[in-house]
Amino acid sequence: MTQDQWKAVEEYVVDRLLPADEVLSTALAESDAAGLPQIEVSPPHAKLLQLLARSIGARAILEVGTLGGYSTIWLGRALPEDGRLVTLEYAEAHAEVARGNLARAGLEKVAEVRVGPALDSLPELVEEGAGPFDLVFIDADKVNNPRYVEWALKLTRPGSLIVVDNVVRRGAVVDGSGDDPSVRGTRETFDLVAEHPRLDATAVQTVGGKGWDGMLIARVTD
Repeated sequence: MTQDQWKAVEEYVVDRLLPADEVLSTALAESDAAGLPQIEVSPPHAKLLQLLARSIGARAILEVGTLGGYSTIWLGRALPEDGRLVTLEYAEAHAEVARGNLARAGLEKVAEVRVGPALDSLPELVEEGAGPFDLVFIDADKVNNPRYVEWALKLTRPGSLIVVDNVVRRGAVVDGSGDDPSVRGTRETFDLVAEHPRLDATAVQTVGGKGWDGMLIARVTD
């Protein structure tokens, strides 16, 4: 199998199952125009997140890593009218793009974009009593993924889902001898989840237009 074949299959899936959406297309275009890196989730993976949120009847969602708000729109659309979404973004420039995209999607009253290091914002959410969140999607700097999962556990309830993106790293996750900080952080995340008594988890490998990677999906238990 080749990257071209993975991309072709992804395009087929999008064509057959994901109707054209001007709001989402514009969100990607606005992000590109602003010079944001093209590291948002793919459309099929974004739809998977939306289906997960809808399947558990999510009313409150937390996202760590906003970028231009593409995945935020998908998640926000899974919520009921009185639902709420908090998304954490490190860079103010990215947050401004995201706010514009969310407003265009009609989600400005549902989604709150908080700016600053997530490891500062997460304790603030705990102090505010912002939880529990029904779904937490983590797609930020991989070095801190273990800490993000630990804070997510403080902000969720039994039955909540915690989803961590980019956990396969083109297969590099199996090599414990490397010095890539993102791989080390990912392996630490696997260790944390595997050993934690309140998490029941799996991970799935994915291929597509963005290459070979995967998602970790954990359910918070009693």
